[in-house]
Amino acid sequence: MAGPSVTIAATLQCPHGGTVQITSANQRAKAGGAPLALATDTFTVVGCPFQIPATPPIPSPCVTVQWLVTDLRVTVNGAPTLSLSSAGLCLSAAQVPQGPVTIVSTQARASSQ
Repeated sequence: MAGPSVTIAATLQCPHGGTVQITSANQRAKAGGAPLALATDTFTVVGCPFQIPATPPIPSPCVTVQWLVTDLRVTVNGAPTLSLSSAGLCLSAAQVPQGPVTIVSTQARASSQ
């Protein structure tokens, strides 16, 4: 793990200011009372205002996150965890890369139950 852990309580944003919501199946390994986010979890972007400049503009908001760099040594049930050093790419509904996800806040302490 390189840096603080990303949990389902972390704050993530797309490059256009949309909010990333994390849906995790992990309920066992936690940090600060919140389940650790896994690279295999569902990351849904809501409220992305991005439009392709055209006449008229074409809506092309970020809708999901694909993780490119995860924690290499920390896993939960075989799935890699995420930390502040992880790198993800926001994608549109057509799977077109829209830019990097920003990890705004994380949790520093980890535990397992």
